[in-house]
Amino acid sequence: MPRTVLVTGATGYIAKHIVAGLLNRGHSVVGSARSVERDAEMRSALEPALDEKSALERFQTKALDLTSDVGWADAMSGVDAVIHTASPFPLASPKDENEVIRPAVDGVRRMMTAASNAGIRRIVLTSSSGAITVKDAPGSGAAFDEDDWTDLNHPAATPYFKSKTLAERAAWDFATDHPEMALTVINPCFVVGPPLDASFGTSIRVIERLLKGKDPMLPRFGFPTVDVRDVAEAHIRALDTPEAEGERILVGDRFLWFLDLAQAIEAALPDRRIVTREAPNFVIRTLALFDREVRTIVPILGRREDVTNSKARRILGLEFRNALAAAGETARWLDKNGIA
Repeated sequence: MPRTVLVTGATGYIAKHIVAGLLNRGHSVVGSARSVERDAEMRSALEPALDEKSALERFQTKALDLTSDVGWADAMSGVDAVIHTASPFPLASPKDENEVIRPAVDGVRRMMTAASNAGIRRIVLTSSSGAITVKDAPGSGAAFDEDDWTDLNHPAATPYFKSKTLAERAAWDFATDHPEMALTVINPCFVVGPPLDASFGTSIRVIERLLKGKDPMLPRFGFPTVDVRDVAEAHIRALDTPEAEGERILVGDRFLWFLDLAQAIEAALPDRRIVTREAPNFVIRTLALFDREVRTIVPILGRREDVTNSKARRILGLEFRNALAAAGETARWLDKNGIA
């Protein structure tokens, strides 16, 4: 049944794929951005991904800010469900962690309050595997699952991971206090895959960094990884899957070391010189003294984080794309478009 869905943060990398998928299924979409001036950008990005150009007639952009109440009531008018993707995602940690945490948490509360006031019951929230895996690893080689929650005092708990954890906690607290609302949380792992345009997020910057050979050696660190198209599909399926209501769902394909990503890029672009040599951990710790981006990975050097995707398969029926292939596709897209 066609719905009208508000997608917050619609100019984001994941969100654009969600919007395109919704439109291709016949839904109407209200996409939020900080400025309606980005409407043309959105339409240009979406058009090649649509089965029919006329689907753009069911899309509109409205201005919303996570830190302001202005416009939220209007954006919720006539909406049947909300997919909340909007959240700050910096590549380097800010000096003041509240620059990331406050808008993420306040934005979730603001969105859910506006939805509740408008009588909207169905909410799908984009969280992160970073709200699950930043804690001591399960024993005996077990994988992280949806029962795990990030430890905010863990050395690897960056401001971003704290923001996602606290924002998700705020959403569940609100849903508990408003039992008429049906909340599903999607927890994507590190996201790769071809973007719809050149306005993409932090995760693609990692592939760009590898392509540009910014680092003479690679750190021994990694993350569970997933194709952006699977992440978008998870959000869309969750909307119409009653069994997904009240669930948090990890979305990931497999764990990849940085070296695995580099080798996938090298295979996808054999004419490019890609660094595939790993650095000793002490070298990375030294570099971190001078590079804030490198500094964020020091606490997780050599740490493996396996996650289970059994709930996503069971409840949403997802069959995951190969994340290594997705990394290669991302690199080819960046190369073809002259970005890296």
